[in-house]
Amino acid sequence: MVYEHSDATAETAPLALKILVAGGFGVGKTTMVGAVSEIKPLRTEELLSEAGQSVDDTEGVDHKVTTTVAMDFGRITIRSGLSLYLFGTPGQDRFWFLWDELSQGALGAVVLADTRRLEDCFPAVDYFEHRHIPFVVAVNCFTGSRNYGAQDVSRALDLDGGTPVVLCDARDRASGKEVLIRLVEYAGRVHTARLLDSVG
Repeated sequence: MVYEHSDATAETAPLALKILVAGGFGVGKTTMVGAVSEIKPLRTEELLSEAGQSVDDTEGVDHKVTTTVAMDFGRITIRSGLSLYLFGTPGQDRFWFLWDELSQGALGAVVLADTRRLEDCFPAVDYFEHRHIPFVVAVNCFTGSRNYGAQDVSRALDLDGGTPVVLCDARDRASGKEVLIRLVEYAGRVHTARLLDSVG
């Protein structure tokens, strides 16, 4: 039996977008994916070991006892017909070979930042800038950390003009969802502008 494909069906077909959640070690990537995901998130966490003590900088995150060794995965529906597939990247340098695989087909990325260790997100910012992947910087406001405004963080990271910086709480679902909405809106504008440039 053959079913005809109508335009109405095409207009209402569900859309799934791939989003990366990146940043330094211990910044809250696993926490954010878990907080916003409407399904039980897939986690690939392992206990920190003595072997990794010489390469994992745990200063400022002394309480951290596990680390992501491959990726985190979750899903959130932003609105009817639009879902985001979230891929949390590992934070340590030795796992960065996975980033190229994870970034294939991504609409954009969230770079989580901790103002107590702001330099830890420089590699992620550089990675996405050099590959022309749209991203937003989401400052995870940890208890007890000094508060900085979005403009202060943007200047400190020397971001390209227009790159959004938002404040968030990675533990809070509503806060994480707002970050993702900002990213989708921003990435949509960037991709539309590139498309218009290519045909112009």
